[in-house]
Amino acid sequence: MTTGKRRAQTQARTLTLGYWPGEGIGPEIVEPAVVATTTALRHHGGHTVRWVPLLLGREAFGETGQILPDETWSAVQALDGWVLGPHDNASYPPGARRQQNPSAALRVRADLWANIRPVRGLPGAVAPEMDLVVVRENTEGLYADRNMFAGSGDLKVTPDVALAIGTFTRQGVRRIVRRAGQLAAERGGVLTVAHKANVLARTSGMYLEEAEAMAADTGVELRPVHIDALCADLVTRSDRHRTIVAENMFGDILSDLTAALGGSLGAAGSVNAGDRAVMAQAAHGSAPDIAGQGIANPAGVMNSAAMMLGHLGFPEAGDALATAVRDALTSCPTQDLAGPGGAGTEEFSRTVFAQLGGVV
Repeated sequence: MTTGKRRAQTQARTLTLGYWPGEGIGPEIVEPAVVATTTALRHHGGHTVRWVPLLLGREAFGETGQILPDETWSAVQALDGWVLGPHDNASYPPGARRQQNPSAALRVRADLWANIRPVRGLPGAVAPEMDLVVVRENTEGLYADRNMFAGSGDLKVTPDVALAIGTFTRQGVRRIVRRAGQLAAERGGVLTVAHKANVLARTSGMYLEEAEAMAADTGVELRPVHIDALCADLVTRSDRHRTIVAENMFGDILSDLTAALGGSLGAAGSVNAGDRAVMAQAAHGSAPDIAGQGIANPAGVMNSAAMMLGHLGFPEAGDALATAVRDALTSCPTQDLAGPGGAGTEEFSRTVFAQLGGVV
């Protein structure tokens, strides 16, 4: 799935892509995703990749005192795109936890305002018929850690009273609604608007206002649904919704729910895209409880990389990688899908490589 209107690359190119292995299961799944991305580009267009390792997270804090060091940010700005492994900021030392985690820091600083999270149901899933995309606003909303010019919007007023400030700007809401409207037009012409305007009339209500304006301009049909009712609807009528737009926290919750209904959170890919940059990042976390066991599912980060390639103008390579991952999930399901008898990380990765035509 492409996430933006980029011209397809018809001549062989060398891309400069970054990667951060991440924490927890990150190094186990990012490495095969890097190999799969390189392989897809080589076999589908003759493109090559120069990979740039990025210093972030706990290791970066230990070396520089910054979760996102200045040197890393400078390197990121020169990249065509980058792959971000999962972070385990819950285990960071207190000083590090006072800074934005690697994902939030990059999303805000690079203005990656659109988080696109598709789900296609897998055989044997709770909802195998599911085929939808959650379009999540990525830089404001009810996530207080990415709202303020300086500091966090998560405030402690007294030892026993805390406030979380959600920020909703007209510009931020308008651009994500318009992006979702473009996707909805490509996917049947109906946009579900997740909201809670009956309670949050001014903030969540802004999504309804901007969606109505977008629909008047484009002819996209709107389906406004309260966020709580939408969660129930997705469980009982998952095939009713094709494209959903939501503010930051609502979108995060919805995309985890839909990924689980469609098969496994471990297979869920996503990209974070702005006007100039794109970051591939699986929807799941770092799963430290299974780190080092060789059973983590690399499909999510591989699917994210496939989406990144489409966004960058390499749809043939991106589609080939996405197809290889889906075929491997069917023929060689991982343990999060098939149970203890399922494939491990290495076996699944080898299956993907073979589907792509072999590592070059």
